[in-house]
Amino acid sequence: MPLQFNLNGQQVEVSSDNPRRSLLDVLRSECGITSAKDGCAPQGQCGCCTVLVDGKARVSCVTPVRRVAGRDVTTVEGLDPDVAAAWADRLAAHGGSQCGFCTPGIVIRLEERRERLAAAALGDGSRQRDASKDIERALAAHLCRCTGWQGICETAAEVFENPVGIEPRPVSPHDSAAGARRAALEGGHPQRVDRAAVLGSGGFAADTALEGALVAMLSDDGEWVVGETHAEAREAARRVQGRRTTLDAEPPLSLPDGDWDATLRTSWVEPAYLETDASWCEPGGEPADPLANAGAFGGKEESPLPAIARELADTHGRAVLALWTREDVVRNGPKRPPVAIGLRSDGGGSARVLVPQRGGVDASEVADVMQQVLPGLVVESAAGNGPPTSLAGRAAGWAEAFCVAVAGGVGTPFGGVEGNAVTVTLPTGGRASVAVLEGAGSAAGAPVIEVDVDAGDPLDEAVLRSYVTGAVHMAAGWVTSEGLAVDPAGEVQDLTIRSFGILPANALPHVEVRSSGSGEPVGISDAVFAATAAAVWRHHGFAGDWPLGTGVLSVAGSR
Repeated sequence: MPLQFNLNGQQVEVSSDNPRRSLLDVLRSECGITSAKDGCAPQGQCGCCTVLVDGKARVSCVTPVRRVAGRDVTTVEGLDPDVAAAWADRLAAHGGSQCGFCTPGIVIRLEERRERLAAAALGDGSRQRDASKDIERALAAHLCRCTGWQGICETAAEVFENPVGIEPRPVSPHDSAAGARRAALEGGHPQRVDRAAVLGSGGFAADTALEGALVAMLSDDGEWVVGETHAEAREAARRVQGRRTTLDAEPPLSLPDGDWDATLRTSWVEPAYLETDASWCEPGGEPADPLANAGAFGGKEESPLPAIARELADTHGRAVLALWTREDVVRNGPKRPPVAIGLRSDGGGSARVLVPQRGGVDASEVADVMQQVLPGLVVESAAGNGPPTSLAGRAAGWAEAFCVAVAGGVGTPFGGVEGNAVTVTLPTGGRASVAVLEGAGSAAGAPVIEVDVDAGDPLDEAVLRSYVTGAVHMAAGWVTSEGLAVDPAGEVQDLTIRSFGILPANALPHVEVRSSGSGEPVGISDAVFAATAAAVWRHHGFAGDWPLGTGVLSVAGSR
């Protein structure tokens, strides 16, 4: 018998031939619900697929569909339109959304919490709440890679302060157009920032595949297999959920021989974009762009999925949606090259760059980038094992050279230490200055990261602030917590999205962004990223290999 449940107020019947199928798979493949996203399925760790089951938030990728028989399931499509619009408008106003991949699940979770708080407020108006604890609990099950969390937390704080009344904010077409232009400058790819995008309708490749398209996934032996549904393809591929290892994420290279005044060794790190690589194609057609509504921090610039989707579509004579699972992305997606750098105070030095056998950038390519910052640096390759590498990632190569130059007190064409801040000026003219302040050093007496940027015409202050905060978040994590365990054979062992060391919502101090600039708008994210990495490392005394294994601050006090 077909399995029945109530979806967004309507009774639906779905196939019950495989009761082990997840609710997420059924929602997407049979019910046409695209707001529930697959960022890690079936790990249940990113929160992008969160829905309400009988009014309670559930991660649908690990919820067997049989468990919702006869129950009420609500996605963002089923929320009161004004409530959904209010969340979307507030997130946009606070810079709490960029690509929009994670926000539908976050909206569902926050709306569940708002309804609880509203009921409590109506029942007992004198009830005292700790808004920060409410937000921390609500966001604990979620990951956001783009925004740095701050805009999301500010949105939640605003709504939770008055949970009974939530109304949409008017957003002008000009704001959306200007914001999209700023987002394209920062992300390197066209991007929508309107209300629909915040609610998950940004046009992601896996969402736009033709109805009835075959689903293709990699099997354990590396061959592509197809199925009529995601679940069927995964079963045919004999996929097993990735695990977290007990191995440590350590720098794979030793330092060059020499007497150095400053040194830096970096580990493998995962770009960790939440929308995994996907592309679909009809026979003889043009494949869908895996970048869709996000730049993926350069991580999808060389994705093989479009060519694979086209080849499989031609082979099977049907439209095919080719997908990488989270485990596939970690194993096969390009990483920034690990480096080991020794630098003298006169600007001379030596760098070793890992060149994996599986392919990637060679030492000459990295040298071209690093020597823009440190002309006296000699760069040599070190053959090794590991995933592919690329220089397409955020400030890859030159950010490492800049940070070690700051540590060694060596001047660079990109800037350096100015007072209590680290400043980077890009060849395009974009400028970012970052200072890590604690206690009495900050204006409010609380820990803060102060960022001053000149990106030309801001275009949209909320979007600019969001990208600046996101770059701060990623750089701070890169220095202190992010790492990827790779065994001596070059196989990645950290396969769960929670094992990458991404900073959670409560781990970053408040980021104060000040923007000044006019004229031609330019991208600023790379400058913010490099300046933040150097500033955070400087805050820790330039000690240790990356990741340092510490909090962002040297003492307790983060938000």
